[in-house]
Amino acid sequence: MHASVGDTLVMHGRTVGQHDRTCEVVEVLGEHGDPPFRVRFEDGHEALLSPGPDSVVQHHPRQGPGNLQGM
Repeated sequence: MHASVGDTLVMHGRTVGQHDRTCEVVEVLGEHGDPPFRVRFEDGHEALLSPGPDSVVQHHPRQGPGNLQGM
């Protein structure tokens, strides 16, 4: 699993009735985008995570000189 700062990490609920949890990747501590990741949840709580197989990274487009959006 690879992520970049700004990506969203979705951790699917593993039991009936357990909701999915989402958080934003604020720092990548592994090499080449590998875990662990420092993440921030919607309530402002931050944690260090090494996501399991029930997690998915939603990649977001990067803005840069070659990727100008809105032009």
